[in-house]
Amino acid sequence: MAFSTGGNKGPMAEINVTPLIDVMLVLLIIFIVTAPIMTYPIDVALPQRVINPPPQLREPPPPIELRIDATNQIFWNNSPISIRELQQRMETEVQRDPTNQPELRIDASGDAEYEVMTKVLAAAKNADMKKINFIQP
Repeated sequence: MAFSTGGNKGPMAEINVTPLIDVMLVLLIIFIVTAPIMTYPIDVALPQRVINPPPQLREPPPPIELRIDATNQIFWNNSPISIRELQQRMETEVQRDPTNQPELRIDASGDAEYEVMTKVLAAAKNADMKKINFIQP
């Protein structure tokens, strides 16, 4: 507490620090209580740096042009092919280099039957082809 010795000459210019000390004691108690809780280790699985050389970029093989016309005939790079031979030829292309597959570009006529398209897509899925693109007319 501050005592004034000079009488009432105006407002007292000293700060009352009692509330400040009370707040600081409360914060100190909270810190003392919560500090041991924060010291328990937490296991975090961080990704580890792998020192491998970057993969060599290879030139992609030429794309495969697959066309389905209005008569439901399938053409593999402008040569006719049956639906039975299609999956075998796709598997052969994938087995050449599974990590660098050619792109399969499908151009289907608007008049072709959906059944033929589903057979072509099933053959591509069964052959494990990853790069399939549809050509818009």
